[in-house]
Amino acid sequence: MSEISMWWPWKKTKTGKEQAHLRAGEWGEKQAARMLDRKGYRILGQRVRVGTRDELDIVARHGEVLVFVEVKTRKEEEYGRPIASVNRLKRHSLSRAAIRYMKQLRAKPDYFRFDVVEIVGSEDSADPVIRHVENAFTLDGGYCVPW
Repeated sequence: MSEISMWWPWKKTKTGKEQAHLRAGEWGEKQAARMLDRKGYRILGQRVRVGTRDELDIVARHGEVLVFVEVKTRKEEEYGRPIASVNRLKRHSLSRAAIRYMKQLRAKPDYFRFDVVEIVGSEDSADPVIRHVENAFTLDGGYCVPW
């Protein structure tokens, strides 16, 4: 092994705690997608990257409405409901991602909304609590629909 290949100071590895957090998030997104599918939503994409820093957990269609779904997974509700973590900054970044996503579409949607799906439990729990909050928030005031 050469000396160059041994040193990668910019490449960071995930610790076990970070990996567990990411696994829990992925599990929650799968649970949410399954629940939305059962409710008649058509899943268009999961973990959709828009730009370099924005990601939409789930993009779905429910009838004529384009739905951007933020999934929040927690093991328990000791410190409040998961939806409480969708704060002003998170709503702003989701609004930015949604506008960027819709600008890329050939056929612009007439209707869209933001939903939040709360997952309380873990892979180990037999029966996680799943709550779907439709129209949880509106487009951030800093953004407008350009069409």
